[in-house]
Amino acid sequence: MFVRRIGPTLTGAEMHCSDTYGCPDIWELKNGDFAVIGTDITEHSAQLPPAAGCAPSERIVRIPVVGQFAFKSFHARDD
Repeated sequence: MFVRRIGPTLTGAEMHCSDTYGCPDIWELKNGDFAVIGTDITEHSAQLPPAAGCAPSERIVRIPVVGQFAFKSFHARDD
């Protein structure tokens, strides 16, 4: 299911987590979709812009800026 991590594998002082908790991540899935591991902030869905929505089966996930840069650099390779 999980094919590869998007971005570098962080270790030691680079990690902002304890064991495997609090480690935001982005993974490419076998079907080409992406999975995001981050903090669930779905409770703030009422603050989404009018053109956005979050279905009951969906979650809004916050990832830190570091994770966003990893995702952008992955997509830059495809251009």
